[in-house]
Amino acid sequence: MIKNFIIAILCVTSVSIYAQNSTASPYSYFGVGDLKATGTVENQMMGGLSVYTDSIHINLNNPAAYSKLGLTTYTAGLSRTEYRFVTNDSKENTSISNLDYLSLGFNLGKGFGLGFGLMPYSSVGYNFLSERTTDQGLITESFSGEGGLNRVYISLGYELVKNLSLGVTGNFNFGNQNTNTYQTIEDVQFGSFNKMESRIKGFDFNFGASFTPAITDKHTLFTSIVVNTQANLVSENTRTIGSFSTVSGRDIEVTEVDLEAQGLARTGVQIPTTATLGVGYGQDKKWFLGAEYSFQELSTYENELSPASNLEYQNAQTYRLGGYYIPDYTSFTSYLKRVTYRAGVKASKSGIVVDNKEINDFGITFGIGLPLSSMSRSLSNINLGFELGKRGTKYGDLVEESYFKVNVGLSLNDKWFIPRKIN
Repeated sequence: MIKNFIIAILCVTSVSIYAQNSTASPYSYFGVGDLKATGTVENQMMGGLSVYTDSIHINLNNPAAYSKLGLTTYTAGLSRTEYRFVTNDSKENTSISNLDYLSLGFNLGKGFGLGFGLMPYSSVGYNFLSERTTDQGLITESFSGEGGLNRVYISLGYELVKNLSLGVTGNFNFGNQNTNTYQTIEDVQFGSFNKMESRIKGFDFNFGASFTPAITDKHTLFTSIVVNTQANLVSENTRTIGSFSTVSGRDIEVTEVDLEAQGLARTGVQIPTTATLGVGYGQDKKWFLGAEYSFQELSTYENELSPASNLEYQNAQTYRLGGYYIPDYTSFTSYLKRVTYRAGVKASKSGIVVDNKEINDFGITFGIGLPLSSMSRSLSNINLGFELGKRGTKYGDLVEESYFKVNVGLSLNDKWFIPRKIN
């Protein structure tokens, strides 16, 4: 057991390496970057639902779910995403691999659970060109960015009364973001650049509640509410401007901007509150179907460092629908009958409006959960998931982004904190 724990700690230490640059989306240019899916593979493959809870899987979105854990649970997730970007006159393909999360959950007594872990929260990874013709000639601007935010968290869940659980998660977010803009003019020997580095950190909290009353002897109603409070982050910023040779690429003149005098050396980043309501119905270890709605008041978000005249933030909304099916959880004769089959769909209005065009996201998800033993009593499993989706539009000189994501998640269960018996 100690060996397993040491391995887990080493993985936690290394996860921050993977958390950076885990996207290639041009839409990571906006806000604090491309927000990463925070659910486990099991939840993601049901359209991202967080309303479902059980005793053997960690639910990263709803801290109240930790009260349901029956054993100590380790979980980790990996993903690889294939991107295809299409504009009115070009196409491009790329791919990104990432470690999505690493988490430990504990049962500390009847109706009381604790969990902690580390995961990427957002990622910046874009590189694109913009060209326009003026009286000066052809002006070319290149934009690139990298970095992102990681998140370390600790969660507590408690069953207040039968079937009603409450939970809270404390998150500490930290990371760096680097953005670069280069501008050149046709037949001009020198170009200009603008480089920005931001070191961001700060706290936020998630509060969750779940109510799961039995409707019949076999069927259960699942309801939940999760509120991710406003993240009040602090960004420490530096900016460098200068010129460079378009022939050799060497810097000619470099100046560090006095952001302190402008009141921009230390700025606040407020990520608005998100509220999620969920409802579902199902039979334990047999089938489940659920739906969720999330709302975020993104219209209040502002970026003091990079204001854009063609950009507007509106309130964001997400709809999710998904579920699972297990043919026969107790089957001794057929392994395939004990496999969990999951599927879902999600539709999001991101709240980002560029040149009066909304950047929306639509995806379908599906996957399977494979028991790690041929015996029906095994609780550990490996989960494979797939997501196919599309974001944005190619109209109005924007980018239509298609993606295909493959997820692999491992969920292991064991017994900890067993009292010693003395004869």
